[in-house]
Amino acid sequence: MKLLIFAGPPSAGKTAVVRQILRQLAGESFIAFLKIDVVRAFEDEELKKEFEIPTRKVYSGDVCPDHTGILVLRDAIAWAEDLGAGILIVESAGLCLRCTPYTTQSLGIVVLSAVGGTNSPLKMTPMIALADIAVVTKVDLISQAEKEVFRERVREVAPRVDIIETNAVHGTGLRYLLKAIRNMPEILCADDIVLKGMPPLAVCTICAGKKEIGWQHHFGILKTLDGADDLYRGE
Repeated sequence: MKLLIFAGPPSAGKTAVVRQILRQLAGESFIAFLKIDVVRAFEDEELKKEFEIPTRKVYSGDVCPDHTGILVLRDAIAWAEDLGAGILIVESAGLCLRCTPYTTQSLGIVVLSAVGGTNSPLKMTPMIALADIAVVTKVDLISQAEKEVFRERVREVAPRVDIIETNAVHGTGLRYLLKAIRNMPEILCADDIVLKGMPPLAVCTICAGKKEIGWQHHFGILKTLDGADDLYRGE
């Protein structure tokens, strides 16, 4: 089975790209889909109805959605394998722009909206830097000059990432992505899969429920307004 992991900010067009993959590859491979989100998600229901594929979703609630995705991924792979799926697509929430849910033995795809601003790639460096392919959507809504600047911003973050520009609603320009999926290797051993990079920290007294503002009321790894580096307070 092949594993595709999609990341990207909300409303960038992740599900639109997934739809194009399903339209092109559903006849070649049995595909399963997992959506990770925080409070509400409808993508799984829509794709199940439209393409008649098995889908699931997991809500992270009070936990970081990409930490949740990491926790459930092994079970998701087993679920898809038991169904006989040839491809498992995992779509992350990508809310904090810092998330790096990509793993070994997978194809990491980050979806970026061209209308988000030419400097937006610089605001989500880890999400782009560890991806294998960057799909830039809504390129029909910006000028050629803006497309070139956006592409250069992505290159600043990830010089070696493959960039694909598309109008995901119509599926233009996705031939290279489909080729990459067809040519990618399958999972060799799910038990050997690890993250490509470090996820954001999720251990602090704010996570534990303390509501006071100001670092003076907290302990662990802290940040101050004027501090150049993190500081550690407590035992």
